[in-house]
Amino acid sequence: MIEAMADFELPETMSMRPTRQPVVGSAEFRAAMAGVASSVSVVTARRGDERIGRTVTSMLSLSMSPPTLLVSIDITSRLADFIAKTRGFSLAILADDQNGVADAFAGRLDPKDRFLAGDWTHWPSGHPMLLGAVTALDCEVIGSIATETHVLFAGAIIEAETNTGRSPLVWQRHGYHGLTGLDGSAR
Repeated sequence: MIEAMADFELPETMSMRPTRQPVVGSAEFRAAMAGVASSVSVVTARRGDERIGRTVTSMLSLSMSPPTLLVSIDITSRLADFIAKTRGFSLAILADDQNGVADAFAGRLDPKDRFLAGDWTHWPSGHPMLLGAVTALDCEVIGSIATETHVLFAGAIIEAETNTGRSPLVWQRHGYHGLTGLDGSAR
């Protein structure tokens, strides 16, 4: 059913069963999730000469062996199509001064203009790489889980750059925030 919704084949999917209990409504879910503080990331991919990307907060570390993360992408999006077809993606965990990049990739700029925000280069794989991010990763898709609306891609990390002098941009209660250090100072 899910593969019929998308025009690409997902790698090694795991079926999900329907719930036994009714689920909460979308407004209740959004209100509950607004309390979760998440680092802001941009997921990007390149296919041929075309680059595409989207701001996400649904990303998490999965395992150390192999080093793997999970990222949730709208199943009907071109980004999901690019990731599935290239079997790879890059991810940048944004620094607290990169909210302009976050806004651009969240849809405030036309997709063809999004890469004008920030300083971009590319990984050896060809996927886009954001300079100045807290962490930049290049990933190879090693699995996925599909729901009716999203795909959870498991990406094994094949390249990584970390900038320990930068603090992450955080999203919580519908706004961007920086971190406050233990001494009370903003970072």
